[in-house]
Amino acid sequence: MSIWIKNWPEEDRPREKLLSKGSSILTNAELLGGLLGSGYQAQSAVGLAKNILTSVNNDLHQLAQLSVNDLIKFKGVGHAKTINIISALELGRRQDEFNLKSNKIITCSKDVYEFMRAELMDIQYEEFWIILLKRNNEIIAKKQISKGGISGTLVDPKIVFKHALDRQASTLVLIHNHPSGNINASQTDINLTKKIKKAGDLLDISIIDHIIYTNAGYYSFVDHSLVF
Repeated sequence: MSIWIKNWPEEDRPREKLLSKGSSILTNAELLGGLLGSGYQAQSAVGLAKNILTSVNNDLHQLAQLSVNDLIKFKGVGHAKTINIISALELGRRQDEFNLKSNKIITCSKDVYEFMRAELMDIQYEEFWIILLKRNNEIIAKKQISKGGISGTLVDPKIVFKHALDRQASTLVLIHNHPSGNINASQTDINLTKKIKKAGDLLDISIIDHIIYTNAGYYSFVDHSLVF
């Protein structure tokens, strides 16, 4: 088959397939090829997309972790195409976040995990967030407290409770991610949670859970009867 998509049979061309049958029928390579728009002299857009996907074992989560510098290493991918890919993946994250905003009451640890997906999925460095809640567990807001490296981030309880007091929150959920994928709580995680909980007790602000986020799942301190 010719490397040039325009020379493919019409029923095999990604754009024509999308128009006639809908986007759900397209493969990941065809969708990514549509974002790329074109390949280069020896490679079609879909072929180039297959090369990129192969480099991440066809894992879309790994694809989302690629930086601008990672993507432009592929022959035929410049800054414009890279921006298309990163923008499309970011829109997908924001769609998830928008869909979850209709659920404004936290009822369990899974609600927290789903609510934070748009912020924490696929990132390669550690972040610490809080969710501010009313007494009935209605969400007021979510706030990033700190951003660090691959293995940790510093958290100042004063900043945590400044946000809580500013928004008159009655309860908080603590959340941080483990970019390594390790789903377990470290002793450092436990000690930090105890420290924040103790400060919250003095201010009559309850810490109702601490969630460790990974792409593959999560760890809830409450579900494992830790600290609380």
